[in-house]
Amino acid sequence: MKKQPTPKKQSTRIKSYHPVIIVVVCFFIALTGKMLYIQATGEVDGFNLEAWARDQREKEEVTPATRGYIYDRNEMVLAQDINVYRLYAIVDADFSPDPNKRLNHVADPATTAEQIAPIIGMEASEVQQILEEGAADDRFQVEFGREGTNLTREQKLQIEALDLPGVHFIEEAKRYYPNGIFASHVIGLAQTNDDQLIEGITGIEAQLDDILTGTDGAVTALEDSYNDPLVNEEIRVLEKADGFNVQLTLDQKVQTILEDALSQVETEFNPKRVTATVVNPKTGEVLAMGSRPSYNPNDLGNVTNWYNDIVSTPIEPGSTMKIFTLASAIEEGVYNPNETYQSGTYKIPEITRPVPDYRKHWGTITYAEGFQRSSNVAMAKLVWEKIGPDRFLDYLKAFQFDQLTGIDLPRETMGRLVYRYPIEQLNAAFGQGSTVTPIQIVKAATAIANKGQMMKPYIIQSITDPNTGEVIKENTPTVAGEPISEATAEEVLQAMEDVVTEETGTANGIFELPSYTLAGKTGTAQISGGASGYLYGRENYIFSFIGMAPSEDPELLMYVTVQQPELEVTESGSKPVSYIFNHVMENALHYQNIQPDKDQTATVNQLVMPMAVGLKTADVSEKLTSQGVRVTVIGDGETVIASNKTASETILSTDHVMLVTEHPKMPDLTGWSLREVVQLSDLLELDHEIVGQGYLEKQSIEPGTEVTKGDYVLFDFTDFEPVTPESDSEAAEGTND
Repeated sequence: MKKQPTPKKQSTRIKSYHPVIIVVVCFFIALTGKMLYIQATGEVDGFNLEAWARDQREKEEVTPATRGYIYDRNEMVLAQDINVYRLYAIVDADFSPDPNKRLNHVADPATTAEQIAPIIGMEASEVQQILEEGAADDRFQVEFGREGTNLTREQKLQIEALDLPGVHFIEEAKRYYPNGIFASHVIGLAQTNDDQLIEGITGIEAQLDDILTGTDGAVTALEDSYNDPLVNEEIRVLEKADGFNVQLTLDQKVQTILEDALSQVETEFNPKRVTATVVNPKTGEVLAMGSRPSYNPNDLGNVTNWYNDIVSTPIEPGSTMKIFTLASAIEEGVYNPNETYQSGTYKIPEITRPVPDYRKHWGTITYAEGFQRSSNVAMAKLVWEKIGPDRFLDYLKAFQFDQLTGIDLPRETMGRLVYRYPIEQLNAAFGQGSTVTPIQIVKAATAIANKGQMMKPYIIQSITDPNTGEVIKENTPTVAGEPISEATAEEVLQAMEDVVTEETGTANGIFELPSYTLAGKTGTAQISGGASGYLYGRENYIFSFIGMAPSEDPELLMYVTVQQPELEVTESGSKPVSYIFNHVMENALHYQNIQPDKDQTATVNQLVMPMAVGLKTADVSEKLTSQGVRVTVIGDGETVIASNKTASETILSTDHVMLVTEHPKMPDLTGWSLREVVQLSDLLELDHEIVGQGYLEKQSIEPGTEVTKGDYVLFDFTDFEPVTPESDSEAAEGTND
């Protein structure tokens, strides 16, 4: 029989295995404890596993906010966001795991380049090189520089129709300005920065960038490995907040009239600089403001001037300053219009060279005639002998030529009163030596036009939160000062009207409105050439005019400056100035429904739009055409179903009325302005896209094609073509003052 082990030996064996068992048990106890701890706390060495797992599964989709719109006073859009597209191509062959079944990358660079190059405006060889070099450098994808960005929807559709493997797009927002060059120095420019965010750079876009910029929203959800949302998991939504909308005091129609006139003068006279400002002198609201050189914010090209000269560039104003000298003398009670003096030159012991008149053959004349002729001597004598230099300085400060206007535009600067020595004090009387900005002149002149009350100019009418509809800010007229009395203002207005109506006036026969009386003052300012003194030559001046109409109780005030225009021998410096002023002021007054105060037929008739919708097309068209209105009928239906003008609306005989009939058809828009094309597109509810500026050259929908709501159409504009003025007074030969 086999011996059974004794109990003692069994105990010895068990004891020999005891340390191993203890270690294993301890390990499992520790492991179980660790797992229980992790399960209970969700952490490993301070690392939160639950948060990590959530991050891996959590997907966030950004909801981009829209930058605030900029509108004119009638809610016409001046700046908005639009969608553009950035082209990229995948060149990594690993992205096509089964190339025989499906290509996900660009496998044929030559063919791809040949097809997309003409659409984006590049050479095929250049596109092919980008594709091949990207693949050779083991890059996953490539882009195509400037030509591959800001692509239009039409370009995107053309490329997508080619069905090229590996070619894709990224949708981006871009700031768009529907009216092109329109008030570009005022509205400013916003562009996409390196972070793909739209950022204001100049003008209102920069001034109010913080409130125009919205806050992006987001939708956050947990997804499984197939990118499907997990069931019963919360979806978190952060609502976006669009940027605030800004409404300006600018009037789109008045501004358009101004822009056309500025472009005409720029084309015909090639001046170094031009500025023009139209304000309501009773409120200080800026209705139009423009300058040249300017730029199209949609197509920057070669920009030569980013600054708004009206608020940022001081000039010597010349004889337009004489209205404030005259106002000071009248307010002091020392002006007698019938008193005579010897014109020609004026010399006092304190100066070495006499003050001259620009012409020296008037002899002994009255101060009233001296103002009409723009006599420097008359103004110098008023300051030195009547008002007194110290007291005149008080008036210059009362008109606030020593401070900023406070207009709500960026980069405002102010001129400099040069008034230390007697010659400087005399020069200040007729606008030489000291400098001002055009907006300072405009602000001071509101006191003349507004019964002695000087109004602070402003251009931002209101700011609205589009997310709530709440008006965040609303500007109202502000009296900046009362430098003169109402009686003085009336007397100055009469003197300014004489400058226009009297044969001796420098504006007579040049600055004239067919329908309205006008009070104004011409100016011809010298231009400093630095250390060499003032420039010489008949063109080396800043020619200007400040005018108010109707003269008895002005509703509009306008200031125009034209620097160094190229003139014919028979042309005076007032010709380009008068073209801008006469054309804009006459049309703007009619548009503002200001009653003409002249006993003669106006060149522009004011009409009431008749009932159109629902009536026979032929009848409505004939009625409007008989009154001189330009009419375009869209379609060949017998009944009008829509129009760009509403019944009972006040229109001008220069307006363009569009009548839409049943089954509208696209008309031939060649030569139409951008404004007219946008009106038509909005009227037909087309999905339109604008390229270029000026006047329409091409349209993607052929004339005569029937169109329906939502149809896409591309409008291609060519450079601006000059318009013919409605009236133009021939300027007298020689300088006016």
